[in-house]
Amino acid sequence: MSQMHSDELLAQVAALPSLPGVYRYFDAQGGLLYVGKARNLKRRVANYFQKSHGGTRIGHMISKIVRLETTVVRSEAEALLLENNLIKTQHPKYNILFRDDKSYPYLMISGVAARDGEGPQPGQRFARMAYYRGSVDKRNRYFGPYPSAWAVKETIQLLQKVFRLRTCEDTVFANRSRPCLLYQIKRCTGPCVDLISPEAYALDVRNAEAMLRGETEELLKQLETRMLAHSAALEFEQAAEVRNQVTALSRVLHQQSIETTSDKDVDVLAVRVQGGRACVNLAMVRGGRHLGDRPYFPSQLGDAAAVHDAEDEAEGEGERAAAQPVEVLVLEAFLAQHYTSVPVPPVLVLSHAVDKALVKALSESSGVRVSALHQPREQRRAWLDMAQRNAELQLARLLAEEGSQQARTRALAEALDLPTHDLDNLSIECFDISHTSGEATKASCVVFHHHKMQSSEYRRFNIEGIVGGDDYAAMRQVLMRRYGRVAEAQREAGGAEPTAGQARLPDLVLVDGGVGQVSMAREVFESLGLDLSRIVGVEKGDKRKVGLEELVFADGREKVYLGKDSAALMLVAQIRDEAHRFAITGMRAARAKVRIGGGQLEEIAGVGPKKRARLLQRFGGVRGVADASIEDLMKVEGISRDLADTIYRALH
Repeated sequence: MSQMHSDELLAQVAALPSLPGVYRYFDAQGGLLYVGKARNLKRRVANYFQKSHGGTRIGHMISKIVRLETTVVRSEAEALLLENNLIKTQHPKYNILFRDDKSYPYLMISGVAARDGEGPQPGQRFARMAYYRGSVDKRNRYFGPYPSAWAVKETIQLLQKVFRLRTCEDTVFANRSRPCLLYQIKRCTGPCVDLISPEAYALDVRNAEAMLRGETEELLKQLETRMLAHSAALEFEQAAEVRNQVTALSRVLHQQSIETTSDKDVDVLAVRVQGGRACVNLAMVRGGRHLGDRPYFPSQLGDAAAVHDAEDEAEGEGERAAAQPVEVLVLEAFLAQHYTSVPVPPVLVLSHAVDKALVKALSESSGVRVSALHQPREQRRAWLDMAQRNAELQLARLLAEEGSQQARTRALAEALDLPTHDLDNLSIECFDISHTSGEATKASCVVFHHHKMQSSEYRRFNIEGIVGGDDYAAMRQVLMRRYGRVAEAQREAGGAEPTAGQARLPDLVLVDGGVGQVSMAREVFESLGLDLSRIVGVEKGDKRKVGLEELVFADGREKVYLGKDSAALMLVAQIRDEAHRFAITGMRAARAKVRIGGGQLEEIAGVGPKKRARLLQRFGGVRGVADASIEDLMKVEGISRDLADTIYRALH
């Protein structure tokens, strides 16, 4: 095995210290192949290059290694956290990888504290409940994370029923002269028009926060004590208000089956592996409420499992590796990667036992004492059973969808006489043009391979220098820009297929249009010397009805009608519709920016955060600022005539 590696690399391996650390393997193109951790760097890494792994997956990976990087750390726990931080950010090819589709939502209660040097903002005395997603701000308080937007909005509705906190924007709150509909239906106490004192409202906020923390028993006792105190003081109206809160809270606790046990914040994780795929189902319990769950599907499972088995053998852990199922590998990878960016709760209920060093590392990195249970009882067992069932259902759904998508890919390949021996790598690119009366013309290019849309490879093109509304000219421009590099790479390769890393021509180029667009694409490909048989136009059928589309070819073949129920046509329609969606969203964003000045307000010299806030508050948004005259702008505090003139010219 060592004969295929350079003397420099082998010397570097021989000089490694016998200390804990993290190592990284790179290929000839600089791509990251694998990230691993070790209690003993020298022993583990040397094993890769001393043993013969034959034609196995790990042998295939080792044959690609040309460069090695290592980082020495103080402990195995520190190595574990660094390893998974690198996996999450660098996406190595041979590690189990969980991709974040989006950040988690939170419930935010605003106006907790002002920044130094700033006075109270509008509505700050009366905190606002809101759905929030993004980076946290220390001026506000956040509860969560929640598994879905629906869970946040449902929680807000519950708190509105009990504590009647406001949810309106600060700009709306500051300009109300009469209470809104939420006050009329008893979902708000009307702080915008001083129908409740700041002290009473602040008490409602504290009680809402106690409920979100799961302190329901204590909260009920406090409310009952307040109600009796008001009644003893003959303050019957106040007593009735508190009584209504107690009644509403009791009803919510009953309807939502909120637990009053010691479990407040718990994450329940169940893993299921089948058919070469895995699903980790994460169920969240916050404040005693089961908020729902979210499935995660790791990639690169087979390669990573093979490498991990070889690693354990390298450190003399063959017995543990043989007894350790792939479910544990998946679960440990999820725990280490997920909780690098998401707060870890104090209790984890797991479907499988994991390494104690991992739980200890999570505790050290988060500052929270974390306990992990894999054989729970009573309520925790019910939560885990539910999570396991959902993991099975989600994985079955994924396998069914992937099987259906693979069948569609095969059907299209057979219908168009494309090669079927490597359907996983069958690649399709589709183009669409979008504009409104020639304004803000955009072209989209969406990419399909490995039986699914690859959103990370989508591209938008700004179309310039053409007559507005000329779709043919727009198509010519985008195809020339996209495939000009492909033609150049083919010329450099002497007509052969370009090597990996270079621009390559997809197996199929779809254009949304009929004979006219296909003719334009043919002209571009002829000028570039590219294969005309790759171009296919999607022509709308009779009366533009969905399912009646025909395929138009650039190489002279007759049109093809695949049939309304054809799996091949379903795939073509899916790709075409995605290209249209991607183009039209880009066009609308560009058009909005042109019409209302987009983010230009923040770029105007002399308009800082406070003046910008005053402008937006006075005129209700950027569009309102753009519609205002110079005289109107001057009426805003701090806006001089010169600055008003600058703002007006910048937005027009």
